[in-house]
Amino acid sequence: MTGKYEDHDWPVIESNTEYETGWYDGGYDLVEQPDGTTKQYYWAALDPAVVIVAKSGDELVMVKQYRPAIGEHCLELPAGLVEDGESFTTAGARELREETGFDPSGISLVEDFWCATGVLRHRRGIVFAEGLEPVEVNHDSNEFLSTTTVPIDEALARAREDPANDATIEGILLAQADGLL
Repeated sequence: MTGKYEDHDWPVIESNTEYETGWYDGGYDLVEQPDGTTKQYYWAALDPAVVIVAKSGDELVMVKQYRPAIGEHCLELPAGLVEDGESFTTAGARELREETGFDPSGISLVEDFWCATGVLRHRRGIVFAEGLEPVEVNHDSNEFLSTTTVPIDEALARAREDPANDATIEGILLAQADGLL
């Protein structure tokens, strides 16, 4: 092999979607590797999602919900999919209203990034919300969750309790790192 890894493009010879679920698509790309060999790299593509770090006084707004994929009830930050044409902040404000019944007077993007890059085509945005005013809850038909609050100084420890959730831990850590909590 000549050159450094960074010097190589990885041409996609063909891309195949093997299944579409309505929730995500799955397939593979046949890729030419830097040494000239080819390999199938499998992926799952999901729409972007937003996670909301919502501060109310000295507490964070969180939700409790059952996650069938792992068969566990989880304590999580509110989150949801970004709809077509929405920014992470617009989606975050909407999801916060729908899931928790709080409307933020201020919302800002903390970070957006790719998740699980070895297998997923999925972007996640973390937003920070404050100035929360109560509004009517409007759960989606598949949302069976309850809203709770957790003291900020306990939030990370609570998020790390089994079953821990990556998005919740990321959201709290990034908000802390930015001095928001």
